[in-house]
Amino acid sequence: MSQARTNARKAAVQALYQWQMTGQSLVEIERQFLEEERLKDAQKSYFTELFHGVPKNLEAIDEALGEFVDRPVGMIDPVERAILRIGAFELLLRLDMPYRVVLNEGINLAKDFGADGSHKYVNGILDKVAQKVRVLEDRGRKKGGG
Repeated sequence: MSQARTNARKAAVQALYQWQMTGQSLVEIERQFLEEERLKDAQKSYFTELFHGVPKNLEAIDEALGEFVDRPVGMIDPVERAILRIGAFELLLRLDMPYRVVLNEGINLAKDFGADGSHKYVNGILDKVAQKVRVLEDRGRKKGGG
């Protein structure tokens, strides 16, 4: 797993957080990230894919998450919401990416950016989404195992 791709996810969390909180245009936020060199060590193409892909597929992403969260998606802490949306985007639309990688990255993002213990919440939700949308990939797991 490349550090540049991990950095792209970190930047995407921050950019999506900003988008969720301010409602600024994606183009404007992306321009700021480029100008401030916040993508210096990140895979820019993957950042762009995530940052534009989440809003573009928001309905499907929030629907997938909505089945497993304990409140409306819009009421989830904005940092956790951004992380969950990136994870759901990857689970739904990046089938080339193993679900374990998606879960791991989500957990690490929650540890980096989220509140104490939020990584457990993110892991639980993304794991349930993975079990539903990655059925074929999931078959090797034992019931109840992780």
